[in-house]
Amino acid sequence: MSGHNKWSTIKRKKGALDAKRSKIFSKIIKEITVAVKESGADPDGNPRLRLAIANAKGASMPKDNIQRAISKGSDKDSASYSETTYEGYANGGIAIFIEATTDNTQRTISNVRSYFNKYGGTLGTNGSLSFIFDRKGIFTVPQGNLNQDEFEMEVIDAGAEDLQLEDGFFMITTAMEDFGAMMKKLEELGIEPESAKLQRIPKDTTKLDLESSKKVMRLIEFFEEDDDIQAVYHNMEMTDELMESLD
Repeated sequence: MSGHNKWSTIKRKKGALDAKRSKIFSKIIKEITVAVKESGADPDGNPRLRLAIANAKGASMPKDNIQRAISKGSDKDSASYSETTYEGYANGGIAIFIEATTDNTQRTISNVRSYFNKYGGTLGTNGSLSFIFDRKGIFTVPQGNLNQDEFEMEVIDAGAEDLQLEDGFFMITTAMEDFGAMMKKLEELGIEPESAKLQRIPKDTTKLDLESSKKVMRLIEFFEEDDDIQAVYHNMEMTDELMESLD
């Protein structure tokens, strides 16, 4: 669990400082668009849209960008997206789980397969990695003036399985079925998380040597740079040595 949270933290730090912000925005815009097409443009009646807007605010997306994404989703002539997943193995037997939102599945699967091939991996069949990952709710909350002990009692009451404080942010983990309850609890407390997402967390991690790990990281970065890919999960252990090499 801590390895996953460590990776989430470093990605947040790095992403806030470099050109990846535009990639983050594009992925959130796509999520808002899909949410609107799915259940309408009213956040009060559309939990998925409400969550996407909360994540947009957490990423410091301007209000105008959010509104344009909502309008785009409301436009019947705008592109329709389908959501799909891909599973495979990277160098060293590392499991890779990919979530994509695309208007052209043939393009997306072709790209995914080419990335795997480029870095010595293999694209597998859907469902082949279901035993490796659990789906969990992951919330990133700025500490601000929150009292850690009091906050911990509140989130445990709402179903938190794990709470960690790292670099001024609380990282909350919940079971998938408690995701909605945690969102409601944070709303009741008047707390707006920096991010709130359902993520796929590895049950166990695999440790590789530094060079092999860096090769897997390059593959993951290729996936994350693809506009069709919303999220990438893996079961590689994020060692301190590897973390330092990413700084």
